[in-house]
Amino acid sequence: MMAAIKNDDLQDDLKKRALRSILRTLNTFSADIEASAIITTDGMMLASVLAESTDEDRFGAMCASLLALADRAAQEIARGTLKQVLIEGDKGVMLLVYAGSDAVLAVAARPTVNLGMVFIEARKTAAKVEESMRI
Repeated sequence: MMAAIKNDDLQDDLKKRALRSILRTLNTFSADIEASAIITTDGMMLASVLAESTDEDRFGAMCASLLALADRAAQEIARGTLKQVLIEGDKGVMLLVYAGSDAVLAVAARPTVNLGMVFIEARKTAAKVEESMRI
């Protein structure tokens, strides 16, 4: 039994390392990308490249809540399956993209970022996350 638990812990650790590597690759895509995270749809942080001042648990919970509300709003007005949420503030943007049915990719960028390129890279990264989650 202990061997099975240790093996599960090892698998989780390897998965988290793989996810963090995916995020680091995304963050190096553009100097305008300031932070990124992979969160379960119920708000648990799986991997992140965030500022140390960011409370990961609170950020994960808020992202999951935002996505759930946006999903329900899209259903209410018959927009079909929600793919992403864009939040724009005066200091930058945040994009939430589904990475499969159980995870969300959050990307924060400066206001000078090329949004089209961030959308494309976020979707590519979300597909990589989804693939990593299956392993």
